[in-house]
Amino acid sequence: MFHVSVSGMVQWEARYDAGRRAAGTKFRGVTNKGALNVKLGWQRRWRNLSHAPMLADAISYDLTSRGMGEHSAEIGPDKTRPQGALGNLIEFGSVNNPPHPGGLPAAIREEPRFVDAVADAGEEAAGG
Repeated sequence: MFHVSVSGMVQWEARYDAGRRAAGTKFRGVTNKGALNVKLGWQRRWRNLSHAPMLADAISYDLTSRGMGEHSAEIGPDKTRPQGALGNLIEFGSVNNPPHPGGLPAAIREEPRFVDAVADAGEEAAGG
C-alpha cells in the first residue's frame, strides 16, 4: 500500500488563477495594440486618396473579449462614417477601378510585432 500526500495545492491554485487573470489582461492589451497598429497603418495607406479624401478617417476597430482567453478585433472601414461604404470598392477594386490595398498590407506589417508581443505577454504572465 502506498500513501501519497500533496500539500500546497491551495497556494498553487491561487497563483495559477492570478497568472491566468494577468495573462487575460495582457493578451487583451496586445490585441488592442495590434488592432490599433493595423488601423493606423491602413489609414496611412489611404490618407491621400484624392477620390476618397475622408475614407481613411472611416477606418475603425472593435475589440471583443470573451472570458479571459479569447480576444479579437474587427478592423476596417465603418460604413456609417463618411465614405466608409466605399471601403470594399477601394480595397479590392472593381471592373472600372484598380484596387488600393490598405488592410492586408497593414496586417502583414503588424503580424511579426503582434506574434512577438503575444509571446512576451505569455512569458511574462507565466512568471518568466
